[in-house]
Amino acid sequence: MKFPDPLIPGRLINRYKRFMADVELDDGSVVTAHCANSGSMMAVKDPGAEVWLSPARNPERKLRYTWELIRVGETLVGINTALPNKLVEEAVGGGTISELSGYANLRREVKYGKNSRIDLLLEGDGLPTCYVEVKNVTLRRNSGKKGLAEFPDAVTSRGTKHLLELADMAAGGARAVMVYLVQREDCDRFSVAADIDPAYAETLSQVMSKGVEALCYGCVLSPEEIRVSSPIKLAF
Repeated sequence: MKFPDPLIPGRLINRYKRFMADVELDDGSVVTAHCANSGSMMAVKDPGAEVWLSPARNPERKLRYTWELIRVGETLVGINTALPNKLVEEAVGGGTISELSGYANLRREVKYGKNSRIDLLLEGDGLPTCYVEVKNVTLRRNSGKKGLAEFPDAVTSRGTKHLLELADMAAGGARAVMVYLVQREDCDRFSVAADIDPAYAETLSQVMSKGVEALCYGCVLSPEEIRVSSPIKLAF
């Protein structure tokens, strides 16, 4: 996925009220950007870090910028949780996620379960309907050249609900797949942060025993584009 407009570099001043961030641009001016991330953003919100913003195309929008990237150590991290569905959609269409290949039709945000919408619905002749839920992963807490990516970075009752609804789809004969998308390049393993959300960790274990599949993929990031790259090993 290429960014439609050049990103604007700056330095993070502060992230606050969950969905807002103040950023100092290279010319010294300070702007408030939309932060499309409801998590704690543990370790990816340090003041003074390099960040990149995308300009709003809608001149009527209240906040004229959206926070897209932050530099953590030597790697860029994609913090915009509005992008993973599109990134995974492109990767499925391009054959990067081989486990999800072979489906002729792909639809997004299809109603299912109990008043929910599935991120991606894959359909194809002779294949079971495939329900795909996508989660953005930014958390890494260990040191070293390559590390362990973890999800979630905050308690997510909504995420637990999605796991249970995927299990219902699997019980009905469909494929049900959780895709964890690591939007950083310095991780080679993925696990669930059970100390942060024990209920999510326990539920994932339960639903996987009932047929829900779990996949994890990494990304290559730059201020010009983000693309899904290769699978990351599950460490649970």
